[in-house]
Amino acid sequence: MTQTVAAAFPWGDVWGQDAAVETLRAAASDPAALSHAWLITGPPGSGRSTLAYAFAAALIADRPDDEATMRQVLAGTHPDLTALRTDKVIITIAEARALVERSYFAPSAGRYRAIVVEDADRMVERTSNVLLKALEEPPEQTVWILCAPSEADLLPTIRSRVRPLRLREPEVADVARLITLRTGVDAEIAEQAARHAQRHIGMAQRLATDESARRRRDETLRSVLAVRGVNDAVEVAGQIIQAATDDAKALTAERDAAERASLLRTVGIAEGQAVPPALRAQLSALEDDQKKRATRSLRDGIDRVLTDLQSLFRDVVMLQFGRDGDLINRELLPELRALADAWSHRRTLIVLDHLADTRESLERNVAPLLALESLLVTITSGRTP
Repeated sequence: MTQTVAAAFPWGDVWGQDAAVETLRAAASDPAALSHAWLITGPPGSGRSTLAYAFAAALIADRPDDEATMRQVLAGTHPDLTALRTDKVIITIAEARALVERSYFAPSAGRYRAIVVEDADRMVERTSNVLLKALEEPPEQTVWILCAPSEADLLPTIRSRVRPLRLREPEVADVARLITLRTGVDAEIAEQAARHAQRHIGMAQRLATDESARRRRDETLRSVLAVRGVNDAVEVAGQIIQAATDDAKALTAERDAAERASLLRTVGIAEGQAVPPALRAQLSALEDDQKKRATRSLRDGIDRVLTDLQSLFRDVVMLQFGRDGDLINRELLPELRALADAWSHRRTLIVLDHLADTRESLERNVAPLLALESLLVTITSGRTP
């Protein structure tokens, strides 16, 4: 993998996307090559957001060597950058309207005003419609940069108003090298983490640096392989939900406490002091946002488990068709071979189909425990409930 293009600031943190960098670098330097709205798509961990902010920095800076401005943009503190990243399940209409309002402001210091939406796929139809006119007829010096896993995750009306830029998926070896460079972990651990994360850079880094995360993943896969009946399915589903809940709490608890303490300090209330009735609405609004973030974090945790399970049964299918050179879960090879021999490939495909259905069910707010119990029953029986 080459890094010749990506080495120059502010593109240095964009890994393995030289063609995309070249396209955006040219657009930032030549108004004739610049579109008013962009959609950067690519698989999770491919660096969509990193590239979006590098592009925003290049757009806002007065000159290619204006590093001070670009560092301010990358830090998220430049007045001509408006960014939306959400920890909640969806982007709200109010948040979209605030973006649109901001998009009509002229740049205050830089060449352009950049509007970055990291999770554009979390907009429902009504929210997407709020953006349509702003995307279609933005001010001359405003550039929208949307990020999503794929073009299909956005409405056709949005897709027709943006210029798409698809990122390549990095190779396992590339991700492993990056993780070793960033963290200094052993090359073997980095390779295993990159493989288990299926080339998702952020998840690979977490697995490489968090032994407990690696252990939880291994225990989850082994417990699913050990399911032999409905009772096992119910028990293991409960264990998975509990582990995902604990993980979500660990990720959000510290931030929640810091936000609450900051709000109380702002309004002049000491820790442990009763909150006056007039200020309870502000505290209640914060708690509502934190609950939504916790819901999103739990869903993301369960989704990661489903992704791991897909990799497991994908490996089984590969073995059933005589291909064992590109397995994700090599550490479980004896168990995978036993399953591949015991099952028909049709049964494995039924499980993979149900995995996809389970992910869709969770997006429709089906109770996670029930969805996982149903999935595990299918795994143990080979039939959908």
